[in-house]
Amino acid sequence: MPGQRTALLTAGICSVTLRQLPIASVVASARRAGLDGIEWGTDTHLKRDADARAASLLCRSRGLRVLSLGSYYRLGDVTGFDAVLSRARAAGAPRIRVWAGGKGSSEASRDDWSAVVRDAQRISDLAEVAGIQIALEYHGRTLTDSTISTLRLLDRIGRQNVRTYWQPPVGMDDRSALASFLALGPFVAGVHCFSWRPATERRPLADRLGLWQSVASAASELGRQLDFMLEFVADDSHRNVLSDAATLNRILSAASSAAQCGQ
Repeated sequence: MPGQRTALLTAGICSVTLRQLPIASVVASARRAGLDGIEWGTDTHLKRDADARAASLLCRSRGLRVLSLGSYYRLGDVTGFDAVLSRARAAGAPRIRVWAGGKGSSEASRDDWSAVVRDAQRISDLAEVAGIQIALEYHGRTLTDSTISTLRLLDRIGRQNVRTYWQPPVGMDDRSALASFLALGPFVAGVHCFSWRPATERRPLADRLGLWQSVASAASELGRQLDFMLEFVADDSHRNVLSDAATLNRILSAASSAAQCGQ
């Protein structure tokens, strides 16, 4: 049953995976799939604080958690975070996903880096007052486009409530993707789960079963709560949500059981 999982690894979904559905249908889909919670996106579902309150209420009534607010705030923009923070508080979200600027780490200037760092420190201090964590999107064309640049950015920001998300970099082979997770593991706040190959072609999650089993096994050894959130299912279909959710639940249950046996 959703909401009853005792393992440290929890299974969820990003609402943008079902962006074509209204809030109530996303909740129903997550519940039917046996997931634990939802990362709510601000681009489609939580456009207003009223939407956030409605989503939070529906989640609680169906035994689901609000895992995160998936915002599109870009560090360095300076304006707009107050509204994002208000939305997160209305939703009862423990984390806010933000983007590390709008340039890749190799093309960003010293001033670009400084602007992102200053803004990250500013918003993390605001979020901390509300008991909310900041999570950087691990993504190309931002300052978190590689393991090295992400670690560098986190070090420069220097805030305990700033962490990073992780997802398999586009086009990266399984061994290299796992290595990137292992390097970032102590700083990972959540994982976006999908299987793209060879580039951005959407495949069933089971198509990269070995990768996800290895990531889940490594995550279970961290000894703390970590949310695995489905994203980008093939054809954006509810049927594929059910299939990928079943795969994810099996992977996380196996990893958690193995970790408990090893204690």
